[in-house]
Amino acid sequence: MGRLDRKTAVITGGSGGIGKKTAELFLKEGARVCLVDLDENALQVAKEELKGFGDVVTVTSNVTEEDQVRNYVQNTLDAYGTIDIFFNNAGVEGKVAPITEQAVEDLDKVLGVNVRGIFLGLKHVLPVMTKKESGSIINMSSVSGLIGVPGLAPYVASKHGVAGLTKVAALEAASASIRVNSVHPSPVNTRMMRSLEKGYNPKDAEAAREKRTEAIPLARYGESEDIANLVLFLASDESKFITGSQYRVDGGMGAG
Repeated sequence: MGRLDRKTAVITGGSGGIGKKTAELFLKEGARVCLVDLDENALQVAKEELKGFGDVVTVTSNVTEEDQVRNYVQNTLDAYGTIDIFFNNAGVEGKVAPITEQAVEDLDKVLGVNVRGIFLGLKHVLPVMTKKESGSIINMSSVSGLIGVPGLAPYVASKHGVAGLTKVAALEAASASIRVNSVHPSPVNTRMMRSLEKGYNPKDAEAAREKRTEAIPLARYGESEDIANLVLFLASDESKFITGSQYRVDGGMGAG
């Protein structure tokens, strides 16, 4: 038997590097997975790549729209009858600029996906788990949800917001035996970091990457699998007495 045998998982941001790698690990451990993403083409590519590992369905959804969040929850219930695991993972990085140069529209966009999207996911998945009095929710935050990072005010604010929502949800859901935790990665080798590197240094993104790497004691970016392994642990019964916690997976950045 796998660590997630016969369990059903929903993963938002499911076609991205971390979402897709997490789905692969979940499937290998016996879970059924609903992948949710805004990009329909990327979702289909992800489904094709993952179908050899197990049972996957996809739902195209904008996580900032409540009707669409309600829809991906219902689609999962229609396909599998329940939700045992929710990886609340969808997120955007925003623009690299000082606060004085950040547009309110960009702030609203980042907060919309990274906070409103997390909130709506919790709002509509928690009742499903509460009814059966079990479940594990893993919210995607960032090392930037625990520290300040110059040039990334909207992103930093949003990821601090995820940490706060996680604590509240953990306290509210504990009586139903639902666990809610957040993960806080360092820079990870994904599309998001390529975008941020270009934002930090448009003329030399590689130099920006080297500077970011210098801040990580283990002297490398994380890989999607590094994050997915932690999410798998938090999704499994191995973490059944853990809730309301913030898990760093940051190569030692928090030790300084």
